Amino acid sequence: MSIASPLGAYITRPGPLHALRPGAKLVGLFAFAIAIIAAPGWIAALVALAIGITLALLAGLRWRDFWRVARAFALIGVPLFVFQTWSSGWERGIEVIADILALIFAASAVTASTRASDMLDTISWALTPLARFGVDTERVSLTFSLAIRMIPTVQDLARDAQQAARARGLDRSLRARTVPLVLRTVSQAQLTGQALAARGIGDEQAP
Repeated sequence: MSIASPLGAYITRPGPLHALRPGAKLVGLFAFAIAIIAAPGWIAALVALAIGITLALLAGLRWRDFWRVARAFALIGVPLFVFQTWSSGWERGIEVIADILALIFAASAVTASTRASDMLDTISWALTPLARFGVDTERVSLTFSLAIRMIPTVQDLARDAQQAARARGLDRSLRARTVPLVLRTVSQAQLTGQALAARGIGDEQAP
């Protein structure tokens, strides 16, 4: 029985994307985003979405992972599609939603096929030239590390909030799902900050 992988988590099962260097995947993701912006129209957006789905499949994501993403995105995607359709037509609605999903799936393919440590080493190396301008590259790398590691945590918090709302018969209430999620996410961020401060990280005083 297959188990759905948290979005943003590394998948150990080898795939075609796993063999690529992290730098190449990050550059490819950036180029993909630029191409999406440069190619307007709902047909181009659907092509980009198909590419994003293909990349995610090559990285090892399963169809149940796509379904989880679609369900979570629906909270924002449906109102956004309705607004875009009302203001600019259904073509624009499809274009916006497909572009966003394409980027989400492409980014998921990168994180699922790249170990967090390898990605952070690549980012730190790319930022090395900025050190001469006073940029704290280690702090920037730490920020990326925390952001990446928080993705599965926030997903777990969202799932817990949804289950709690369903248990109270409020599974259709947006407020019952989002307010606990926001509060728990902020609490988790505060705990992370306290843990870093206890280790003497982030409390350096400016000269």
